[in-house]
Amino acid sequence: MKVSIYNKLLGFLLFFSFYHCQAWPRYKFVVKEAPYTRLCSTKNILTVNGQFPGPTLYVNKGDTIVVDVYNRGNYNITIHWHGVKQPRNPWSDGPEYITQCPIQPGAKFRQKIIFTTEEGTLWWHAHSTWLRATVHGALIIYPKIGTSYPFPKPDVEIPIILGEWWKEDIMQVYLDLERYAGSGVPSDAYLINGQPGDFCPCSKPETLRLKVKRGFTYLFRIVNAILIDGLFFAIANHTVTVVGSDASYLKPFNRTFICVTPGQTVDVLLEANQSPNHYYMAASVYSTLLPGSYNNSTTTAIIEYNGNYTPSSPTMLPYLPEYNDAEASVNFTASFRSLADKEHPIDVPMEINTHLFYTLSISIPCKNNSCPGEQLRFIASVNNISFLNPSIDILQAYYCCIQGVYGTNLPDFPQLFFDFTADYLSTKWDIPQLGTEVRVLDYNSTVEVVFQSTNFIKGADHGMHLHGHSFYVVGLGLWNFDKDKDPLMYNLVDPPLQNTIHVPRNGWMAIRFKANNPGVWHMHCHIDRHMVWGMGTAFIVKDGKSPEAKMLPPPPDMPPC
Repeated sequence: MKVSIYNKLLGFLLFFSFYHCQAWPRYKFVVKEAPYTRLCSTKNILTVNGQFPGPTLYVNKGDTIVVDVYNRGNYNITIHWHGVKQPRNPWSDGPEYITQCPIQPGAKFRQKIIFTTEEGTLWWHAHSTWLRATVHGALIIYPKIGTSYPFPKPDVEIPIILGEWWKEDIMQVYLDLERYAGSGVPSDAYLINGQPGDFCPCSKPETLRLKVKRGFTYLFRIVNAILIDGLFFAIANHTVTVVGSDASYLKPFNRTFICVTPGQTVDVLLEANQSPNHYYMAASVYSTLLPGSYNNSTTTAIIEYNGNYTPSSPTMLPYLPEYNDAEASVNFTASFRSLADKEHPIDVPMEINTHLFYTLSISIPCKNNSCPGEQLRFIASVNNISFLNPSIDILQAYYCCIQGVYGTNLPDFPQLFFDFTADYLSTKWDIPQLGTEVRVLDYNSTVEVVFQSTNFIKGADHGMHLHGHSFYVVGLGLWNFDKDKDPLMYNLVDPPLQNTIHVPRNGWMAIRFKANNPGVWHMHCHIDRHMVWGMGTAFIVKDGKSPEAKMLPPPPDMPPC
């Protein structure tokens, strides 16, 4: 025991010296309130450096940067680098009470962000309560110096951040959701780069207007920063070419619209090849919920061709699918294929030694109208375990061998297999337990996870996100996963490499990855009310044998619990 403590102390001192002496690019994030006016009224929102959306960071593949986060706001906060694998460095990953305790008001935390194989578009955001509604920004990862894109270099690159706006204070919205476990208040408007667009009150003068030159090619780096909903997105009279998602390149394919799930990024090329005019860029909701439980507004921006002409009136709107067009959403996702070429090889695990089958459910914990008052309550679960955040972070508990913080009993499979997508499901199969349960993985184990949506409370879509790893999406389908037939149809040749996926309502999705990143890594639904209700867990990836396969020691300024 004394040797172990000595080794950890020595490692800490060496890491302290290494962490503070490297000449990595450094950025300063000051989290503070700032007044913003939208939808005819002004309120204070939490921002980074006073910007909404927050600053875009630009790096090259393989870079390391340092971000000093100063909390000058009124709430605890953490910052997560969504999709950055952070090899051996979970300490800077950011999810509250998973890898760190929050940065308290008046405090500071230095985060080291290590980029490896990521190339394309990612994003950063708050990972505590619902503060990411306004605390977020894009991460642009250019190819390694001396290399280039796998497509002709675009003339212009533009981040497109899809967000949303509540007239009410976002913390009050969150606290009400947490207190009553209801469905929450839908946002009042969707946003493109912080603006609602022409169809929302008091918004038209500030609508985003993008000047384009005929003959030029534009790379739009699209981020869905919305808390609750997927979005359909399109540009009137134009076809876009999808070339990447989640900082991984795809075989190019053309679409007149795309669908982006919460937390996901999609890169598209736009050729400015139409007659000079004004064209709406627009986004509207994709949701399989009942009307009234989502925001049904349409956000717009305007593509304006250069030149002397009189624009058409009214401005042309693009076609967007109906709000509940599941087929359109699934077909878009199913079109993703990795490049899988010499310059962009893939490494799909072929021999799986860890099989996991996770049911994703939303249910009502109190049956027969037994909830206090008249408020309908919801609970979400993975294999009937609804996740509870501990009072100190799991990573600290794991590293310091603190007992009683978490358990390791998340089931690999549901207790019962039945028709998960039936029109009627008995409540006897739907009694979630509350707990902080995780799954421990051996280093370098090869993992397959099948996510199965269930139809309790009429079912729902889920945007599952894994920290610390990207994964190959080898299969997806509607209805129940068939363990005998569906694996025969897996795509093991060129599956897309993702970090966030859309598991369709009453459907399934299969992913594979190698657990080669030691540490504690959150896995959760990126539809944030599902996460509040308990749809999450964590993987603990054990250290390997070599020094390069062991988790780094903590930095010296980890926020206290």
